[in-house]
Amino acid sequence: MQDRVFYAICFGFVLGVLLRSFIFVDIFIAIFISVIGLALFLFFTLISKNKWGIIFSVFVLIFSLGICRFHFADKSAPYVFEIQVGKEISLTGNITDEPSISENSQRLTIKTNIEEEKTKILLTVGFDEDFKYGDTINFSGKLEKIDNFITDQGKEFDYMNYLRKDGVLYSMYYPQIELTSHGGNFIKRGLFSFKEKFLEKINQNIPNPESLLMGGLILGEKSSFDKDLRQSFVDTGTIHIIALSGYNVTIVAEWIMKVFSFLPHSWGFSFGIFGIFLFIIMSGAGSTAIRAGVMATLALIARATGRNYDVARALILAGVVMILINPFILVYDVSFQLSFIATVAVIFIAPRIEKYFLWITTRFQLRDIITVTCAVYVFVLPFILYKMGNLSLVALPANILILPFIPFTMFFGFMTGIFGSIFYVLAVPFGYLSYFLLHYELLVVNFFAHLPFASFTIPHFPLFITLLIYAYFIYRLFGRNIKSFF
Repeated sequence: MQDRVFYAICFGFVLGVLLRSFIFVDIFIAIFISVIGLALFLFFTLISKNKWGIIFSVFVLIFSLGICRFHFADKSAPYVFEIQVGKEISLTGNITDEPSISENSQRLTIKTNIEEEKTKILLTVGFDEDFKYGDTINFSGKLEKIDNFITDQGKEFDYMNYLRKDGVLYSMYYPQIELTSHGGNFIKRGLFSFKEKFLEKINQNIPNPESLLMGGLILGEKSSFDKDLRQSFVDTGTIHIIALSGYNVTIVAEWIMKVFSFLPHSWGFSFGIFGIFLFIIMSGAGSTAIRAGVMATLALIARATGRNYDVARALILAGVVMILINPFILVYDVSFQLSFIATVAVIFIAPRIEKYFLWITTRFQLRDIITVTCAVYVFVLPFILYKMGNLSLVALPANILILPFIPFTMFFGFMTGIFGSIFYVLAVPFGYLSYFLLHYELLVVNFFAHLPFASFTIPHFPLFITLLIYAYFIYRLFGRNIKSFF
């Protein structure tokens, strides 16, 4: 009974948020549904004492609360800014995150200082000045609304809602800027400063483009990649290794634990958790990294304890709490979605398909690595096809040739950055080892990316087929549990 109520609460809330993400539901209708749910709950609890009635009423009540949660987060655009869209305006604000660096520009997320209507604006600026998190600036330029765009795969990217989940509603291109002061949360500022110095030491010891790959592996720094190199990672299905998402960190943390499996079990598990902790700290402890870290930690706990279904409840609860904090991530945050899907694959699919890889040697934990890689790739593939429209025919061999070396590459990269911060000479041998592994990984990516028909673009992979595939996956994974639930 308790399990059924738990799932009714979790799925009721998620479905309420999901419905409200796509369809506008008036708040009074949501309140009316909640009143009905409460009335049914009282009836089935106090009078009828029907357990299924109680579960249904709980579902209805929490479903309405999910609608209400999204409704209160879905605030209308501030009038004071709406009337000035397309006009030249002057504002003051604070940089709320570290600058995002690309080949030709950098982007700053600014929280304005207008007390009655604090909102965020995305500024695209040049490299004339070195901006930091926490800086206060005066800026003036043409205020514009965020627009969606078409990706290289022909898919429309919902850029407006992707930024809206973080409170960014407007943009400015190359405004005039005056830096007035430094500030911000001293802990967050210290983390970003440490990250910057860490990358600087890596760049001193490892040449480009290998140093860019190292920054992507450890910190998710892929913005400085040139277009051709980034496309090579996309075509080979290896873009996840340089993305700040659970798709990367879940697998990497699993391998860290495997690499140290010769130690007592608790030590290997501890190194895996420590690897996640380092990843989050190094990346600046942003919300994306924290979400990825939570998912990866749950996957490690499941694999270490073998209590998959206990951890599954924790995974669902973690997802619900994240959605409660920010309901926009359910539909508009691809990183969250990939993290969740990849974690499910590691927990449930990898143990089931391991029997098909018994012919692979267990040396260097190769069997486990290939099993986890295949499980995650197969399970996230329908989502990638629907969301990105890219089908890589070389993804499995490319990942299998690269991924076993990722934990060692990251380890040597950490040592290069840490020892480089202490004394340059100490970092040199780790820099050489890092370069050798990174160079090999780039060779693999470039080799497979230049094969004929390495990848295809499917610009309109149907949502219906995606849902059908995942319905089949869910039935195969949880069919017996669903039947016992009823």
